[in-house]
Amino acid sequence: MGQRKTYSTEFKQQAVKLVQQEGNTTQGNAQDLGIGRSTLQKWLNAADHHGPLAFPGHGKARLTPEQEEIKRLKRENEVLRQEREILKSAAVWFAKHTQ
Repeated sequence: MGQRKTYSTEFKQQAVKLVQQEGNTTQGNAQDLGIGRSTLQKWLNAADHHGPLAFPGHGKARLTPEQEEIKRLKRENEVLRQEREILKSAAVWFAKHTQ
């Protein structure tokens, strides 16, 4: 099987700009750039949906500062839940063994 082509963020952004210019078509630009129409259409959709955060590279989405804070708080919340469960178990154990 052939190796999958990868494109830089800059290439994707330039391809999207070409299509967004008045009078340009997805099919024509895809052929000119040597990529598939569906690939270019996915890039257009990503640019429309994510704006400047589209095309982060290496499969990891760039997060806004708010999203990063939410992610950090969720991790912290999970640690606190685990600690609470451990303390509950310890309290039950000590209640049974100190009488």
